[in-house]
Amino acid sequence: MAATTSSSAISAHLAVRPDWLDKRREPALEPDLPIVDPHHHLIDRPESGTYLLKDLLRDTGSGHNVVASVYLEWLSMYRAGGPVEMRPVGEVEFANGVAAMCASGGYGVTRACAGIVSHGELTMGARVKPVLEAMVAAGNGRFRGIRFITASDPDQREWGAIATRPQGWLSDKTVREGFAQLAPLGLSFDAFMYHPQIGDLTDLARAFPQTPIVLNHVGGPIGLGRFKGKRDEVFADWRAKIRDLAACPNAHVKLGGMGMKVFGFDFHEHDLPPSSEQLAAAWRPYVETCIEAFGARRAMFESNFPVDKGSYGYGVFWNACKRLAQGASASEKADLFHGTASRFYRLGL
Repeated sequence: MAATTSSSAISAHLAVRPDWLDKRREPALEPDLPIVDPHHHLIDRPESGTYLLKDLLRDTGSGHNVVASVYLEWLSMYRAGGPVEMRPVGEVEFANGVAAMCASGGYGVTRACAGIVSHGELTMGARVKPVLEAMVAAGNGRFRGIRFITASDPDQREWGAIATRPQGWLSDKTVREGFAQLAPLGLSFDAFMYHPQIGDLTDLARAFPQTPIVLNHVGGPIGLGRFKGKRDEVFADWRAKIRDLAACPNAHVKLGGMGMKVFGFDFHEHDLPPSSEQLAAAWRPYVETCIEAFGARRAMFESNFPVDKGSYGYGVFWNACKRLAQGASASEKADLFHGTASRFYRLGL
């Protein structure tokens, strides 16, 4: 089934329109370049739509050499029974099952879900440790870490986000007690927040220098609400925060996610889907700033599919990334497309 999303007015995600996406097809640039897609979801929920293995493989099979992927949590596929705190382990079991299917060789060459990132309820404090240990066991060698979303903004209903989270959450004593359980278990941390909150992550990275951290979606520079029409002002503030975070050696960044509403781009409003040239032109300031700050060895392109699929197709996305990397050396390009992701998530590729 093709990916779909809720048509609800409060949805934070754009509807996926297969007929619209079909209006823009591009042959893959550099089709032999190995790619590890370090950020995608698998979805089967009424309010979020459906995007499962066949949908993912249809996208990864669009002409680019996607050798592996990393599954990111969707607060989904939880166990129906048992202790409440252990129910999220079910999502790891689900993703590991998908990974095992792909590892069989019966579904093509892409090792989907070779790495697994789940939700970690850090508000449990130190009590989250046995949950993390259960996830390690359930992942059968594929579980790599957690994501704990702190993205929240007073204007977030402008882009359909309804989950309200405390400001400064990453400084909370109990949350940090939970975070402290990651490094001893060899686990990493994925962070999703909006640009005004990046400083919170910088403080956390400084406090826990042994924990690998990756900022999702270039740090979410907001383009709607009170920031609409202020892209230059937002960019300057975002860039300063990105440079501060990059000074932390344990911090990394994912280059993608810019098809989401919050960024304020209007790709989805046109008769035709954007071309890779159009995407590259719009994203260049953000991508180049991140690569300059973090270096290619701490930056990785990510699809964020199917969330970003409301704005452009998978093949077009990777072409845009390849256009953005045209000036990179061979080793830098290898890092941006597969090396950094493989090292960060310990995929051994």
